Amino acid sequence: MPPYAPAPDLLNQRVILVTGAGGGIGRAAALAFARYGATVILLGRAVARLEKVYDEIVEAGGPRPAIFPVDLSAATDADFEAIAQAIGYQLGRLDGILHCATQFEHLAPLEQECLADWVHMFKANAAAPAAINRCCAALLATSEASVILMGETHGHQPVAYWGGFAVSKAALEAYFKVQADEWSDAPMRINLFTPGPVHSPQRMKTHPGENKTALPTCDDVAARLLWLMGPDSVETRGQFITL
Repeated sequence: MPPYAPAPDLLNQRVILVTGAGGGIGRAAALAFARYGATVILLGRAVARLEKVYDEIVEAGGPRPAIFPVDLSAATDADFEAIAQAIGYQLGRLDGILHCATQFEHLAPLEQECLADWVHMFKANAAAPAAINRCCAALLATSEASVILMGETHGHQPVAYWGGFAVSKAALEAYFKVQADEWSDAPMRINLFTPGPVHSPQRMKTHPGENKTALPTCDDVAARLLWLMGPDSVETRGQFITL
């Protein structure tokens, strides 16, 4: 990705949905988008964490965000359709979606994983982003929106002990290829961004003893996502992008 210095009004008047907005990269991206003028829709499981991000945005002088508390591993088509309808009714537009929500159980050999773990991860990591995009497609098409899927290294190069998580992220990559092909001539665009190792809450779970001082931070990733979400990358579509 090219060196990038975003204009202060990069995302003015834009409405952006961020899933997994309560922590990690999702939180950092939501704060960054708001800092550059976007009205951010904060979607996540934990209301208290979403409210904290809401307060941070308001205290920093950003546009007042919206909150949708949703457990993606349990949500249905009706839930996603209701979200899309609410966005259209309350905000009137949708200029982008950043899919940061991730369901991660634990590192373990396949023989120790169970069906319920796999179903939860598949729903949150692959099926839910597809469902959200489908339900929001009409809104996205009216504003030449940017949709970003958050990939994961082990979804592209699976290895031992990453089990259902790696498989669910591989499924997300397969979905991305299908959706990018179907949207190749559509007003909206979709890209898949894989940040690699990042000093994040999930990394703390998978690599607790690692020295993380040399790793990119969630804020570093958010700075890159600004370019991909904004109008300066309008010609970038259907691309696998890494940090």
